[in-house]
Amino acid sequence: SAHYTVDLVEEFARDFIFPMMRANAIYEGQYLLGTSIARPLIAKAHVEIAEREGADAVAHGATGKGNDQVRFELGYAALAPNLEIISPWRMAAFRKAFPGRTEMINYCREHNIDVEASASKPYSMDRNLLHISYEAGILEDPWFDPTTPDNKAMYKLTVDPEDAPDEAQYIELDFERGDCVAVDGVAMNPAAVMKHLNAVAGKHGVGRVDIVENRFVGMKSRGVYETPGGTILLQAHRNMESLTMDRELAHLRDSLIPRYAEMIYNGFWYTPEREALQALIDDSQKTVTGTVRLKLYKGNVTTVGRKSPLSLYDENIASMEGVDSDYNPDDASGFIRLNALRLRRRAIAQGGPEIASESKLQKD
Repeated sequence: SAHYTVDLVEEFARDFIFPMMRANAIYEGQYLLGTSIARPLIAKAHVEIAEREGADAVAHGATGKGNDQVRFELGYAALAPNLEIISPWRMAAFRKAFPGRTEMINYCREHNIDVEASASKPYSMDRNLLHISYEAGILEDPWFDPTTPDNKAMYKLTVDPEDAPDEAQYIELDFERGDCVAVDGVAMNPAAVMKHLNAVAGKHGVGRVDIVENRFVGMKSRGVYETPGGTILLQAHRNMESLTMDRELAHLRDSLIPRYAEMIYNGFWYTPEREALQALIDDSQKTVTGTVRLKLYKGNVTTVGRKSPLSLYDENIASMEGVDSDYNPDDASGFIRLNALRLRRRAIAQGGPEIASESKLQKD
């Protein structure tokens, strides 16, 4: 037998977190996919080691009720279709021996296996460079409040926003082609960016979410997540795009975010559809270069500045003052008339939309 400890931190940041951030991927409007995006990399490492060892099977410890079993096994199928897959939690004999968390914790204690889970911490945790998740146990009650003084020790990456510094902190992120390459003027590789942003955001209580999400396997589940650095990075990236990306390109890309996020959440990273979307997303980032300034204060992130040598924003065009520019207000008359043409025709030919009869308008 052999044991491998593999440092995948830089690869995780460079080849998984950053490509996902270029897409502004977010699942069901709240979840930044911290667990989901880690699984294809772990599956890749499993396969590489299996091939190196000449193994004919791989195994994972994902529960039979969760998404991770799907994510791992779709990754194995895409990368090494001939490998046998062993999933203990889908074996009746294993579930009989370990029907729940209590039995697993007891087994670890009896065999001197050091785990953080305990009777006093009855929930599961999963941590990586992007986030930490908390699920199961006491969190299965969607009414349970983990932020109370008795429970808030659960959080590992962020301080309680109420306990965060009373003075705001400003931070500047530099982007090149959609990727953050420096923080406050200091050049950093992707992993260093994430580590630095995690520390800064965590100090100010940024990045907590508590959600009920729809799992791919069909059930709803409650998850509590801390994604401090990712929260900062996502907001800064969106604001960099707002200054540098063409409107129609941005709207097209935004229309694809839910689908892209679902692919990651459901485990379809190594698929032709995700790769095709990634190509479009990466191409859209060619001009996303510049600097965004953020203000961090007690759990909040506020954008307070952005600049770019490739900015599409023109003060003269946008100004409400009487300045000369390429925009002639007289042109708006024809623009509005043409866009209103179909609405006028509908009203004339078909009567237009119905106006509620209960509307009570009184003439003064």
